[in-house]
Amino acid sequence: MPEVLTPEKLSTFTVALIGNPNVGKTTIFNRLTGLRQKVGNYPGVTVDKRYASLKIGNQSATIIDLPGTYSIYPNSEDEVIVHRVLNGLDKTSKPDFVLAVVDMSSMERGLFLVTQIMDLGLPMAVVLNMSDTAEEQGIKVKTHQLYKALGVPVIQTNARSNKGISGITDLIGDQMFEQPASFLESDRLLPEQLSTAIQERFSLTNSYQAYQLIRFHDKEPILSHEESEWLRQEIKGADFDIKSKQLQETQDRYAAIQQVLETVVEKTDMKKKRLTDKLDRIFLHKVGGYAIFLGILLMIFQAVFAWSAMPMDLIDGFFASLSASVAGLLPEGVLTDLITEGIIPGIGGVVIFIPQIALLFAFLGILEDTGYMSRVVFLMDRVMRPFGLNGKSVVPLISGIACAIPGIMATRNIGNWKDRLITIMVTPLMSCSARLPVYVILIGIAVPATNIGPFNLQALVMLGMYLLGVIAVLVTAWVLKLVLNFKERSYLMVEMPLFRVPRWKDVLITMYSKSKTFVFEAGKVILAISIVLWVLASYGPSGAREEAIAAVEVPADGASEEVMLDYQHNLESAELESSYIGIAGQFIEPAIRPLGYDWKIGIALITSFAAREVFVSTMATLYSVGSEVEDELTIQEKLKSEVNPNTGEAVFNLATAISLMVFYAFAMQCMSTLAVVYRETKGWKWPLIQTIYMTVLAYVSAFIAYQLFS
Repeated sequence: MPEVLTPEKLSTFTVALIGNPNVGKTTIFNRLTGLRQKVGNYPGVTVDKRYASLKIGNQSATIIDLPGTYSIYPNSEDEVIVHRVLNGLDKTSKPDFVLAVVDMSSMERGLFLVTQIMDLGLPMAVVLNMSDTAEEQGIKVKTHQLYKALGVPVIQTNARSNKGISGITDLIGDQMFEQPASFLESDRLLPEQLSTAIQERFSLTNSYQAYQLIRFHDKEPILSHEESEWLRQEIKGADFDIKSKQLQETQDRYAAIQQVLETVVEKTDMKKKRLTDKLDRIFLHKVGGYAIFLGILLMIFQAVFAWSAMPMDLIDGFFASLSASVAGLLPEGVLTDLITEGIIPGIGGVVIFIPQIALLFAFLGILEDTGYMSRVVFLMDRVMRPFGLNGKSVVPLISGIACAIPGIMATRNIGNWKDRLITIMVTPLMSCSARLPVYVILIGIAVPATNIGPFNLQALVMLGMYLLGVIAVLVTAWVLKLVLNFKERSYLMVEMPLFRVPRWKDVLITMYSKSKTFVFEAGKVILAISIVLWVLASYGPSGAREEAIAAVEVPADGASEEVMLDYQHNLESAELESSYIGIAGQFIEPAIRPLGYDWKIGIALITSFAAREVFVSTMATLYSVGSEVEDELTIQEKLKSEVNPNTGEAVFNLATAISLMVFYAFAMQCMSTLAVVYRETKGWKWPLIQTIYMTVLAYVSAFIAYQLFS
């Protein structure tokens, strides 16, 4: 009989939330804690443990949301994290209780993980989630029978509709967790002598914990070299074969679980074919599936352009008017110039893209919440395999469309280190949301807003930029596969959730939170760089500025308005050219001239190394410096009117715009991404290699693009 715990009434305690991917674990975490963590229905969305507090009466529980995992085998970084928490090796996260979430329609797979936790001897309870899905499939579970078989409390829930969440809250508040008896006889896995020696050496409480330490010892940095060596000698001395024991454990565990399921699960023969099955025949068609996916992408980009035009115009006009109004209200001086020519255009260059960022994330949220994103993962796996990418790479790459940082962190669910490394190296090539402002402004300048049949030409070019990123990912991965000489085989295991109506509240939350993150996280860097840029653009070496101004020919008295405008433009250009930032831009101009760029674009390339979004705000700041803010010319109009003084042609023509977009598609211009790659690869070797290869790729590709379109 299992031991029923009567724990002391603690004021604080910790509950670890664990389960397979796509069982609604994070939804339960959000329901319990009131947080708005991202919910996804494919593996890799939750890639690290997250904490939140839950107050119940006079008690406070810390809830830990662990990464979704199918087992606690040491196959991936996710499973190592789970192992450390459950075995108390991570002292800051040692749980008092475990709440295991199981998909009620996939009991066998969920119980595999549950029974492993039972054998660790942790006080726990089981949540059978997605009861609605199980009912649709004709599955009924005898909850009391399951309680008798496992010896721990069992609750049925449907987290999407909040059904049963109060029961979980009561269970946590009353600390009604129970410590079960072992599910498998650990002596069949580990010889008693070896088990006893390990338990005594590491102060463990049961044989399964000792068995876990053997399996994880070569992936556990917490162990000292002496402890690891001692374990290796003990394993060798006992002639213990880890792989064969793991196979034996899997077979024994599934056999025992089958016996339990035969007594607790009832299945009704569902003759009516589910709507999901019918839709899958369409969306997963080997030809039609890809056509539908491309069509959906094109529709998204078209909507992003068309629906955001009006709010973007309003925001653009607002910031132009604000600059003019502030210039009229404040006295002339350095501070007024800084505000009207540096800060306001810099901020406006970021805020203007909120409508497009919000729309892009709204569509991505809908695709995830309906269950379609898992189908995309499955479809793209067929395409990616010949290029050497692991099937699990699809999730990080799709995440990379939003941002490379969560995409790189999502590689933790890839067990094979070399496969994971290739995915990390190519994920920044996916067109992230930071590139969107650059694409939008350049497409708006160079590509006419005409239609080709039912499609908008600007939307088609935008789709082309995203497909270019996908092609670059595949080709680069294929080259890396050849260079690194891969021999190991990998596989994809992804679950197809039922098609559902999206949760509109969650979609709105995603739109809000992503837009807020974009403005506040990128905005800090952009505001700082805008101020520095304004200073560097407003001042120059002593005497140089005066000489440059003096060199501009002054029109004769009575000159026409057109001549006076040319004089004003030449004067402003001379001032900017002789400033500190102008000198820096001219210094690198010989290197970027073959790409079709002038020294002003060179300045933007330098400043946007920290973040790609800075390109737009840099251009906004540069083209506001020295001009009259009262004319309310917006940034896009100013860039369109920029003329090369040597050729008399527009600076931002089609060739330059395409070349710039290609450069930004491939260049590693994100300090945050580099920092994450450093953290995930535990060194500077791979971030440096990544920066070099992406910079070379960006330069060569931009050069080819300029030559083709000029």
